[in-house]
Amino acid sequence: MVNFQNLKTYESSGIVQHYAQLQQLQPAEAAILTQLKDQLPTMSMLDMGVGGGRTTQHFAKLAADYRGIDYSTGMIIACQKRFASSIDPNSFTVCDARDMSCFADNMFDFILFSFNGIDYIEHCDRIQVLQEIQRVGKPGSYFCFSTHNLQGMEQVFNWRSHLSYNPINTYIELVIWALHRVFNRSYSLQQLQSSAHAMIRDEPHNFRLRTYHIRPQEQLIQLTLGFKNIKVYSWNQGIELSPKDLSSNTEMWLYYLCNIQ
Repeated sequence: MVNFQNLKTYESSGIVQHYAQLQQLQPAEAAILTQLKDQLPTMSMLDMGVGGGRTTQHFAKLAADYRGIDYSTGMIIACQKRFASSIDPNSFTVCDARDMSCFADNMFDFILFSFNGIDYIEHCDRIQVLQEIQRVGKPGSYFCFSTHNLQGMEQVFNWRSHLSYNPINTYIELVIWALHRVFNRSYSLQQLQSSAHAMIRDEPHNFRLRTYHIRPQEQLIQLTLGFKNIKVYSWNQGIELSPKDLSSNTEMWLYYLCNIQ
């Protein structure tokens, strides 16, 4: 799910084709799939920000009922074409995560919002999305999502963290640091260090999108209203992180798995 203001640019720039070719689950997603695998055959699943269907091929064949949504019409068309021989095209729907009125209350057993899709909307809209997820999920159902870690971005903003004994690597790293500073003039390292969350233009989308970054402890607070049994996973190792590890974790994003109250 991409930034709403930049949606048309993305649909006409080949990004849809890129996402339609992705296949691999991230380590945290694979760990969560393993954890839920025995339950999925009895579950109705909502795959939010489905993109080009990267997660579809792993989860749709296991879930009792599978629905995929995305704000981008291009992404939904790509999914319908990609899975034309195996999944009903009506299983994929263009939908705004802030308003999922096309779905009834208490409809899903498992809701997935992967690849940081929730991070391309502003803070107030993010809260609205979480409220909609609470509404369409059954009490006790699972919600899994990934989100950017502000503590990881602090490292990016700190020029000292880019220094090494290799002059070529140092040069490349400092160029990346300079680009982050140019595209985020309103933020200093000190401001990030004192912020619970921030909207930052980052490298993965060539600094075109404002991306939501949040501290892990703040994300836990955000989830306390409406969610319970919250677990946090390392995105690149797929292991569950202990609460004492969160304040020092600097991975660029983390996965969260919880139950809807």
